[in-house]
Amino acid sequence: MTTAIQKLREETGAGVMDCKRALEEAGGDYNLAKQIIEKQGVAKAAKKAERETGAGLLESYLHNGRVGVLLELRSETDFVARSEPVKALAHNLALQIAGMAPETVEELLKQPYAKDESKTVEEVIKGVIALVGENLKVARFSRYQI
Repeated sequence: MTTAIQKLREETGAGVMDCKRALEEAGGDYNLAKQIIEKQGVAKAAKKAERETGAGLLESYLHNGRVGVLLELRSETDFVARSEPVKALAHNLALQIAGMAPETVEELLKQPYAKDESKTVEEVIKGVIALVGENLKVARFSRYQI
């Protein structure tokens, strides 16, 4: 069971005790435990949704010198804005915007996530919120194409 906890922790970013509880609740079924953790992450993200996002970062992306994206991703603190999960999210969102050309933030959030079409962009963001423990919001973006 210890290796299952470690594997679940690596894949989800959840705490050791959360992984242990999920595995116990799932009766040892790894896939069910992963689903339980993902649902808990969504619940955690919902609780944080109203918290103020006063910090953040800008991410830029150029694709072949023909498509450019500038993204503003907001977080609650600079510490989290500089964390690897948030930097990776910002980069992946910029790629998403470059490739899928949403017109608005709302449209972006509803799109299937390009790297895993079984999830929406909003669900991916909520997963990172659960991982870092702070609210994250796409404030705005610009996409240019020649």
